Amino acid sequence: MIFGKIDFINLLPFHVFIKRYARTSRFHQSLLHHKGVPSSLNREFAARRIDAAFISSITAQSCLRFGVGIVAQREVLSVIALPCDEDKKDADSATSNLLARVLEVHGEVLIGDKALHHYYSGKEHIDLGRIWHERTRLPFVFAHLCTHHHSEELRRLSRAFVRTKIKIPYYILMENSRKSAMTPTQITDYLRYISYKVGIKEEKGFKKFAKEARQRGLTPSLREIRY
Repeated sequence: MIFGKIDFINLLPFHVFIKRYARTSRFHQSLLHHKGVPSSLNREFAARRIDAAFISSITAQSCLRFGVGIVAQREVLSVIALPCDEDKKDADSATSNLLARVLEVHGEVLIGDKALHHYYSGKEHIDLGRIWHERTRLPFVFAHLCTHHHSEELRRLSRAFVRTKIKIPYYILMENSRKSAMTPTQITDYLRYISYKVGIKEEKGFKKFAKEARQRGLTPSLREIRY
């Protein structure tokens, strides 16, 4: 099974888990050698060059899903908009750009590590996860773990992941601190805002977002997402 890996801090617990879960070194190597930002992995998954990945929610409605995703119950910190005169998309994103439009939040969208740097600098920003929750009282699912096949393996993996309490080793925290230019304390603080189980309430939030995007004509065409 070939995994696509989003090298964002929000999936650090999953990467720690799957490193332990992997049954062969070959499996682990395939995970590490297919990296990308969400928008590029959407394309790789649609072209079937990877078997499984965390796929942006706006393009995940047609794939096999197993109740695991990247979820913000309220604030998310890593998906923000910077107030400015001109609306700007984040080229790394698919779902977050559309979320800003659904919420009618104007400005420059930032996701991932660059958004976290802005947040921890204390500069002005709008947290899109917080705005979504204030308006809907629902969590927001930014991505789903999806696959084209290997469904039984992904089902077992997903169940094991949501049952497991992940402790991130200090050396991995330090490694990610060096890569991201964030302190270990900032990383662990941020991860408290992220959850991974897509249960009934999370699925309701996901479907509400998909419906609102569709009603506004914002859902990508099948030609764009190709699955």
